[in-house]
Amino acid sequence: MHPQLTEKKIGSHPPPAPCELTYRILIVCREFIQALEACHADGWSRWTGACNQAKHELNMCLRKERVDRTTKNREEAKAKREKIEMAWKELHDD
Repeated sequence: MHPQLTEKKIGSHPPPAPCELTYRILIVCREFIQALEACHADGWSRWTGACNQAKHELNMCLRKERVDRTTKNREEAKAKREKIEMAWKELHDD
């Protein structure tokens, strides 16, 4: 094993705590994650392509979560931007 991978470096930061988003994705995509892990438990099927469908389904679940999250963030940013523009407009009108 490489020492840089096993030894703790002085002054290194602890890993970040898992965030709420991570837990939400794990809950939503749990069945897909478990299916892929079960498939990977059998080492041979992992290398023969038998897990490809499980991996694809997990990727689609994660993609859907990402698209939903970015759509929500975009809408919130648009509303916030409109609110700021209105405040600037009111300030300049005075």
